Amino acid sequence: MNKYLLPIIAIIIGIVIAFFTKKQKSIYTKLLLSFSGAFLLAITLFDLLPEVYMHLEAKQTGLFIMCGILLQIILEFFSKGAEHGHVHIHKEDSQFPWLLFISLCIHSFLEGFPIHEHNAMVYGVLIHKIPIAALITAFLLQSSYTKLQIISFLIIFGLMTPLGTLISNTMPFIADYVDIINAIVIGIFLHISTTILFETGEGHKFNLSKLVAICMGILIAYFI
Repeated sequence: MNKYLLPIIAIIIGIVIAFFTKKQKSIYTKLLLSFSGAFLLAITLFDLLPEVYMHLEAKQTGLFIMCGILLQIILEFFSKGAEHGHVHIHKEDSQFPWLLFISLCIHSFLEGFPIHEHNAMVYGVLIHKIPIAALITAFLLQSSYTKLQIISFLIIFGLMTPLGTLISNTMPFIADYVDIINAIVIGIFLHISTTILFETGEGHKFNLSKLVAICMGILIAYFI
């Protein structure tokens, strides 16, 4: 049951953080984002990548991972990088951001596929979604969208990952393609996590707090 509940709980935590910080991107949200990027990357390398290479031919696996990277680049063309913390919503915009919404839903739906009953990917998705949900909520609250639009956005966005997990774990015909989908998701995770980690701080300054957050993310992922 945790594999369905934890991604939803992550969205709820992110919404709470957004209400308390009342900023688009506070220093704590930045550190949490760095921690989540390192944690997601480490979990992908420690848990998901070896599993996929066990079931698919090596070169084929690499091809599907590259497809995942390209898919994420395409999604970010529409979402403008919201999957790794770059949310661009203008206060004067009253038209619902359909492209952002659809691209985020596709991303969230696919990231639910690698989540199984006894693997650590659910924690990687959990940690990844908290700062993203916080940033998206903060920007939505500062927009001109109605409360119904904002609530609908967050509810559907929150349900997409459990939906992906449900389909991958219960529909028999998906079993033949789940390793391919997982390889694509690896590419998505690699692109997002490395983008978060390699983003430079203001003035390209060395940030000790960010380094500590990254090291903690890797260390905790290793021992899960």
